Parts: sequence; C-alpha cells; structure tokens
Amino acid sequence: MDRFVSTFTNKIDAKGRVSVPAPFRAVLERDGYSQGSLGGIYCYPAIDAPALDAGGERLAKKIDGLLAGLPDYSDERDELSVALYGDVQVLGIDGDGRIVLPESLRRHAGLEDHVTFVGLGDKFQIWAPRAFEERRERAREKAHEHRKLFGAGSGHRGGGGDGGARD
Repeated sequence: MDRFVSTFTNKIDAKGRVSVPAPFRAVLERDGYSQGSLGGIYCYPAIDAPALDAGGERLAKKIDGLLAGLPDYSDERDELSVALYGDVQVLGIDGDGRIVLPESLRRHAGLEDHVTFVGLGDKFQIWAPRAFEERRERAREKAHEHRKLFGAGSGHRGGGGDGGARD
C-alpha cells in the first residue's frame, strides 16, 4: 500500500512524543524517508481545520505543484506559500517510531493526551480525538446527502432498493 489510509488513536506523552502508526511509517519509507536521513515528516497547521497536515516527499511535491500553477510573485502564490511552507516543521522519527509535536502545532490542533492519525491518501492529518469524531460525523452526513453525485457518470439511475429518486 502506498497511501495513508485508516484511522489510529495513540497516546501523546508530556514531552509531546507520539508513536506514528506503523502503516504510516511504512508509507513514509516508501516515499523516501529513512531513519537517520536529513528528511522527515512535513507537518503544518491545516488551513481549514483544527488539525495538522502531514506527509512525506509526495506531499511536498504536491504543494510544489500547487504553487507552480500560480503566477510567480502573485499575491495568491505568496499567501499559499506562507500558509503551507511558512509554518512547516520537519519532524524526525526516533528509533521507537515516535515524533515530537512542537507546542505550537499541539496548540493549533488542541492536542492533549491522545491524538488521532487520519489517512487521506497522499497525506495524513493529526486531530484531537473528539474533534475528529465530530469531523467524521459531518463528513459522513455530507457524503450521505451527496451520494447520488458519486454515481452520476456511471449510468445508474433510480432506486436500487435505497429509496432512490423516482422518474
């Protein structure tokens, strides 16, 4: 698997250390991270949520691609650069598979004694568990409301036993 998937909740200690889930570490290793290398996990405050966005080189390249699509020296490019790269912390993984989350990042996400790692494909997010449960519930509600849009191009119509639209 070369994507961040699933959800894991781990304890964070008083020093801000938390174990990165083993499946996430495996994805990071396939993405070029190796123990003792100069690289690490790119981690920054999420723009639109009380959470942290994190990932490896693939995430950094995706951000580079977003920025490359904007005109050089434009306000939009500068603002996005500041918002994404300006607050990045590069976190190393210790021999026990842990990272140290700096206080500024913990404060942004409201992290206290546990954190929830959420796989989002090319990146993952780190949430306070209760805040993530609320976020997951909203996402499921919206997905349920818009479920017909997901199959719009597939040629399926009507109700397949789910009370679908009637013509």
